[in-house]
Formats: sequence, structure tokens, C-alpha cells
Amino acid sequence: MDLTGARWRKSTRSNGSGGACVEVADNLSGLVAVRDSKDPAGPVLAFGPAAWRAFVADAPERR
Repeated sequence: MDLTGARWRKSTRSNGSGGACVEVADNLSGLVAVRDSKDPAGPVLAFGPAAWRAFVADAPERR
């Protein structure tokens, strides 16, 4: 999986105290990548666009 052109953005749901920090790259063709912002060289989860939309749609809204 080539992530060279990935533009990572931190989730608006990530907190500023160092925990629960998630970054998403959704500018890649046919792929949405997710990683832990505290470990940018670590593992990446990859989703197809339909699977990502389903995941986001089913994720509980945090208040």
C-alpha cells in the first residue's frame, strides 16, 4: 500500500491531552487510511470508501 501522497488530518474528535488521537487520509484513490497520530510510523488501517462510509455512519456520536 503506497501512502506517499497521503494528506493526514487529525480528527476533530481527538482530544488535546495526548489520548485518542486519530488521523485520517481520505485523498487517496479508492482508499481511506487511518492511523494513530502519536505513532505516525506505526500501523495503518485501510478501508475502501464504502466501508469507511459505513463505519462513520455507525460510529456513535460523542458529545
